[in-house]
Amino acid sequence: MAEETISVLAEPPLPPVRDWPAGELRGTEFEPVLAELMREGPLTRIRLPHGEGWAWLATRYDDVKMITNDPRFSRKEASVRQVTRLAPHFAPRPGALAWADQPDHNRLRRAVANAYTVSAVKRLRPRAQEMLDVLVDGMLRDGPPADLIERVLEPFPINVVCEVMGVPADERQKLHDWTREIISTAGGAEASEQAKKGLFGWIGEAIRDRRDNESDGDSEDVLSLLGAAVRQGELGMEEAISVSGPLQIGGEAVTNNSGQMFYLLLTRPDLMERFRSDPASRPAAIEELLRYIPHRAAVGLPRIATEDVDISGIRVSAGDPVYVSYLAANRDPDVFPDPDRIDLDRDTGAHMAFGNGPHFCTGAVFSRMQIELLIDTLLTRLPDLRLAVPADEVPFRQRTMIRGPVALPVTW
Repeated sequence: MAEETISVLAEPPLPPVRDWPAGELRGTEFEPVLAELMREGPLTRIRLPHGEGWAWLATRYDDVKMITNDPRFSRKEASVRQVTRLAPHFAPRPGALAWADQPDHNRLRRAVANAYTVSAVKRLRPRAQEMLDVLVDGMLRDGPPADLIERVLEPFPINVVCEVMGVPADERQKLHDWTREIISTAGGAEASEQAKKGLFGWIGEAIRDRRDNESDGDSEDVLSLLGAAVRQGELGMEEAISVSGPLQIGGEAVTNNSGQMFYLLLTRPDLMERFRSDPASRPAAIEELLRYIPHRAAVGLPRIATEDVDISGIRVSAGDPVYVSYLAANRDPDVFPDPDRIDLDRDTGAHMAFGNGPHFCTGAVFSRMQIELLIDTLLTRLPDLRLAVPADEVPFRQRTMIRGPVALPVTW
């Protein structure tokens, strides 16, 4: 009995559950609640505005890397639970790539792999440059001032992702409207659900058309690849639709990430001077900005521990939901010294801006290509590009999962 009592007393108490509201965030500031959680410990417990109960949150780089590579933490198990979350609406589609565990995850991802290779990026780059040049031509023709988001940073990624997906030009704005509503938390569950119905309904029709048209067999756009995979029995129709949706939504991330980058360049003369004067260092400098910018609000998708696991000396029990924060991992001082400072000369090759492990962002190579083209083209063609309003008047998105400026008024 004495030994049992000692054992119970020796069990460390659970950390308190911290409420994490969807607060207002200014510009590119690091989320203050997340900063507090990072200081409180390697593993804390959080409660977000929607869903049920609480979840563990891992913020240290090594823990995030371990969890995202460890099959004992299941995305599939999390897809059938109402885990505490930021999004008001939660109804994962059957066969969704984001919620799949191995070996299903590799099977689903393999169906679209040919559209996201390095060679596919090289093939698309000249076409992407053409689309970008048309947008910049139009902005220059109309003259300053202009909203850089509206004129370039929003339509360019939409056009590129639709080109990769195989979406006709006259349908692209409709799909963009749906994806914008899906990533917003402002419209509530009903608006998000209606947008998802519209987007996934359209995608379903497009994939069925390609499934039934064998002449599309040599096409390497995503919808054609998925149609062929369904026709050949490699994927079910619901799986193909579920794989396609998040890839279409991914274009929103480039708009917001590049918007944050240009905001930093336009408000930090030292950064702008470095980017202008040393074009050869831009790829590495972009990686540092990717590490630094706060891509999202709160956290992404949870996992469920399928067995007891010790993380940094804390017992996570089987059945516990677990979140990781890539934003926090990118600010871990043990990996990135003085992490709150933008250092364009640091080695950022290990950053997690595109995630980690099997769920590493499918479109990472395309995102990098688009950001490089945007920076190279705009800095070359508009050598005196500058903000048209004071920095504190640039509006940023609120009540959204992906962070970025609403508008970026510029002149030249």
